[in-house]
Order: sequence, then structure tokens, then C-alpha cells
Amino acid sequence: MDGVSDAEITAISRHYAAQPLRPAGTTRDAVRFPQGEKLAREARCGTCHLPDYVGREQMPRLAGQREDYLLHSMRQFVSNQAVGRDTLMNAALHGISDAELQSIAHYLSRLAP
Repeated sequence: MDGVSDAEITAISRHYAAQPLRPAGTTRDAVRFPQGEKLAREARCGTCHLPDYVGREQMPRLAGQREDYLLHSMRQFVSNQAVGRDTLMNAALHGISDAELQSIAHYLSRLAP
């Protein structure tokens, strides 16, 4: 962020960190939600992002994020377009189809953070 001091960045971060978390989606698709749950478990997403997907340290929270954001991020990793980000996710998502990514994104977005 050009022209923004470290103190200002810290203040902005604190402001957004203090906002209450709300799940982005509430309606669960009867097929996609359980499929996404199974796929996230099989892909061992909870190993790094914690079993409740709230994240830790440099691992972002997945629970309750917007479905479109999660899907976009996973697609970036799969297509090697996630520039400047840890490549561990490229390997973690290797071999997962786009339809499966959609189910995982749906599942994670419906979890309460």
C-alpha cells in the first residue's frame, strides 16, 4: 500500500479484525454441502486451517468466507495463478476437479466462523 504508513495499516487491520464474523451463506444445498464436507476432510484441509477451519497464524480462516472468494482462490492455486502465495496449496488441491472445488467452497462458506 503505497503512501500508507505501517501504523495506518495496523489501524485498518485492527478495525476489520474487530468486526463480527457472520457466515456468508446460510442455505445449504442438500447434495453439495455433504459432498464438500467429505472432500474437505479427504483433502485434509483441517490439518493446516484447523479442524473447525478458523485458521491460525499465516493460515487463513476458511469457515464462513464468501463462496465465490473461496472458489476463486482455490482456482488460482489449481491453475498456478496464485502469485506470491505459498505453493503448498497447489499440491493440496492437485487432482481435485472444478466441480469438487465448488462443493468444497459451498461447504466452507456455510460454516459458522
